Amino acid sequence: MKTVAKDVAQAVADDATQPDDATQPGNATQPGTGDAAPAVAGKSAAPEPSCRVARPRADALRNRERIVSAARELFVEFGPDVPLDDVARRAGVGNATLYRNFPDRAALTHEVVLAVTSRTTLRAEEAVAAESDPFAALSRFVHAAADERIGALCPMISGVFDKDHPDLLAERDRLEEAVAGLVSRAQSAGRLRTDIAVGDVLVALSQLTRPLPGIACQGIDRFTHRHLQLFLDGLETPARSELPGSAATLEDLRRS
Repeated sequence: MKTVAKDVAQAVADDATQPDDATQPGNATQPGTGDAAPAVAGKSAAPEPSCRVARPRADALRNRERIVSAARELFVEFGPDVPLDDVARRAGVGNATLYRNFPDRAALTHEVVLAVTSRTTLRAEEAVAAESDPFAALSRFVHAAADERIGALCPMISGVFDKDHPDLLAERDRLEEAVAGLVSRAQSAGRLRTDIAVGDVLVALSQLTRPLPGIACQGIDRFTHRHLQLFLDGLETPARSELPGSAATLEDLRRS
């Protein structure tokens, strides 16, 4: 994804390799001293062209990935206002490394939401490719989305950052289109009840994969897939009850 690649290249610039000073014109030194070496008589010192290009080091990229992964987990457990010191601690990096990659909370939240949205869309596409039964594809996606910690997307409706950023809008549209396709195919095949909509699936995913804010439910994951399966059983036809209210559409979610 071009935008993510651009962000990565910019964020890790400070961690990139730098040319050795000794290779720069006029910086040659005599062994054992810090003094510049004198020019050889009768010869002019020809500057050596520098062909080194700064590029992100592998460890810098790994640090960035660890920070995003740690933030994703903590956003799910405690909400998007979790202290950034806690993010650095869980990622196993220093505060300086975190702020070098993400200068403020908004930048980190942006990257987490972008990463989770993109990865969740990929899970939806994989489910369609792997399952011929439309309802099985929807079920596969729901469980895979839980493993991607989709509850970390809650900041998209909390307004703690620029949720209308073009990068995020593009990824959100891709995700919504993918999930809408899963729901539509399952309903057309007569496998999914018709009184629900895409918003119902996304709301349930968010609620069932995220503990109540401010509490440390460290063991919540062992119940997540169990409760998601109960939810999926309630989506199959024939419907066993009449749902109150109306189906939650994507427009309803945006207005809320």
